[in-house]
This record gives sequence, C-alpha cells and structure tokens, in this order.
Amino acid sequence: MMAHELTTLLRTLRHGRALAGKQDIAETVAILGRDTSDGIRLGDDCAAIPDGDGYLLLASEGFQDSFMRAMPWFAGYCGVMVNVSDIAAMGGRPVAVVDALWSDTSEAAASILTGLHEGARTYGVPVVGGHTNMRSTHNSLSVAILGRARHLLTSFDARPGEVLIATIDLRGRWHDPHPFWDASSALCHTQGAARLRDDLDLLPGIAEDGLSRAAKDISMAGLLGTALMLAECSGIGMTITLDDIPRPDDAPMERWLSAFPSYGYLLTARPEAARAVMARFHGRGIAASVIGQCNGTRRVDVAWRDERETFWDLARMPLMGCAP
Repeated sequence: MMAHELTTLLRTLRHGRALAGKQDIAETVAILGRDTSDGIRLGDDCAAIPDGDGYLLLASEGFQDSFMRAMPWFAGYCGVMVNVSDIAAMGGRPVAVVDALWSDTSEAAASILTGLHEGARTYGVPVVGGHTNMRSTHNSLSVAILGRARHLLTSFDARPGEVLIATIDLRGRWHDPHPFWDASSALCHTQGAARLRDDLDLLPGIAEDGLSRAAKDISMAGLLGTALMLAECSGIGMTITLDDIPRPDDAPMERWLSAFPSYGYLLTARPEAARAVMARFHGRGIAASVIGQCNGTRRVDVAWRDERETFWDLARMPLMGCAP
C-alpha cells in the first residue's frame, strides 16, 4: 500500500455525499428531540414502540426522481427490500407495507409498482395500502413498513468491550454506476425467495437467543458511516480493521466501503458469543467476520495494513446529534 493511502481513503469517505446526508439528520433531531414523550428513541433503523410483550417497529424509506427514472423496477423492489432490512436490523419480522407514489405517467408508475409488488412477494410482506398520483411533475416513492419484535437489536446498546461483527452476502453484483451491491433481486423469480426470507430471520433469532443487543444495517452511509452512526447512538468508540471486512475479491476498498449492500449488517457481541453469532451466518453461506472492537473513546479509528488513523472523533464533531 502506498504511504498515506489510508489518509486519502478516509478523507474521501469523510467528505462524501453519503455522510453529508447523515449530518443533515442533526437538524431534524434538533427540532424533534432525541426521544418522544413515550421514551421512543429517535435515530435507529426503526421506531420501537412498546406493545404488550414485545415491540411494534415502524420505519420508512424514500427514493428520489433520478433513481426512479434510471431504474424504476428496481426502485420499487428496493422499497420493500430496504425496509425489511431495517426491520431485521432491529430484531424484528415484517408485517405489512404501504407506499406513496408520485409519477408523471401511468407507464412509469406501472414499472415502479411491479417492482414493489415483486419485492413484497419475494419477502412475504403484503402491500396493504397507500397513495398514488400518476399526474405528477416528477417521480418519487416513499414506502413505510410495520414489523414486530420480541427482543430488540438497537443502535443504542453497543458496549465497550464487545466486538464488532460485519456480515454481508457476497453473492451479488453491482448495479453500475450506482453503489448498490445487489444479492437479492436475481432471486425474486426463483425458489431463492425463501432463502432471502430465512436469511433475514437470522437477526431476530440472534436477538431472541440473547447473542447480541446492538445491530444496524449497512446503509447508504457505507460500512464506516454505519459504524459511526452505531457508535454515536451508543456513546462509544470503535477500532476497525479494514483487512478483516468481508469483501468480494474484485471490489476496490473505496468502492466497497461506499457500497449499500442488499444484505449487510453490523452487530456487536460479547467476545465469548461472537463465534456463535458468526456461525449462524456461515451456516447459510453468508460471510461474517469480527472487524473491530468497541471501546469508550467515542472515536472511530481505522487500521489498514501498516497504517492507522482516526476516521471521526464524535466527542469533537457529532454526526447525527443522537448521542445519549
């Protein structure tokens, strides 16, 4: 590795659009606060609403006009895929989704809705209503999901002394030129749909068996950005070793760290539980590795071969404003 290559890599990621978008969350948090009147914490993958002996989970995702025009079917499919990932990241199982669609033609709407329908069928979660406008000046889609969890995985419960585990399904492909690593949509018309649903069910199983309390799905912020959000919400620091991150052989490190995988999660676990956690993913052909350690520094430090550098110091510069 060339001298200072890690410095260049981290600078690029630190100043990219993905993390800038996450910093915008701070303005919302400043207005809405970090907790609702019922103690529901803001900043996680889903809102976790106490309900009987478990929790209702509520989340939503939105998609912009440029993505909708470039890949309308896949945008609709992603409306379900990314939402069920959020539910799984919280230790839950999906119940139903609703969508709000604006399109400029009925043809555009048909392609988007077909992708949404096939995503719902693939992941076994029904579309139960929503809003549709086919006479808009633009194309946009918002999809909200309801789920249920018996035991939570959250962004607020990682602790110093735990290890950081990354699990990513490497059996996918890029959607050039976008940063999407898709290990899902090729299976939607095959018997692989059952595999996708069972793969997601690993997360609530891990929560229910007490093997982990904290997790987050790898989002558009990329792996390091997602780790940073997890660290901020939990009020901790992390050291991450890039060489240990599961990665396709032909994926450059910068592109991989910026990728949004269809199946990718960070979890923390006690060191003695880490092997059991990873074994569950390995048993289904999903890559999983310990990539770091949690500590009390409130910094995310990164090592790569013979270099080490601080990626972000949350004590000096918060990201989302969701620190405890």
